[in-house]
Amino acid sequence: MSTWFTQRGVAMVESRSLALVFATADVHERIVSRAAQHLQEKGYEDLSPAVLEFLGTLDCGVNVASDVARTLGVSRQMVGKTVAQLSRAGYVEQREGTGRQKCIVFTDRGERMMADVRAFLAVLDRELGDHLGSGTLARTLRALQAIDGLLAEEDTPQGRS
Repeated sequence: MSTWFTQRGVAMVESRSLALVFATADVHERIVSRAAQHLQEKGYEDLSPAVLEFLGTLDCGVNVASDVARTLGVSRQMVGKTVAQLSRAGYVEQREGTGRQKCIVFTDRGERMMADVRAFLAVLDRELGDHLGSGTLARTLRALQAIDGLLAEEDTPQGRS
């Protein structure tokens, strides 16, 4: 384990976990950006990476605005504004739910767009597999899922020391 020092002499230990955080964030950003660019080329001109990120959090069934807000770590008002924008673009529609809950569902156009992005990602899977070698992508995914599982266990009261 190497250590380097800041200008003020504070020791900074190298961290593979920190490198993992940055690498996975970079990969995430590149995949979403390429997917949004692909969709724009297919005629979904109004889809930015941020909009695609939002749509990617939605299930293909019924979504509740408060759950979406919790998942994204944003306010319900922000979800409402984004849903209104996406409704005008024809990707989702909002319906009355039980009580004061608002339900968000994909329109036909939204479902076609999500199918198009999944098809793009399948092509990307093949490209990555061809470049990295057979099985590497699957092993990498399993390793990341194992890391997530270990960290999730540590987040539970039983996992804390």
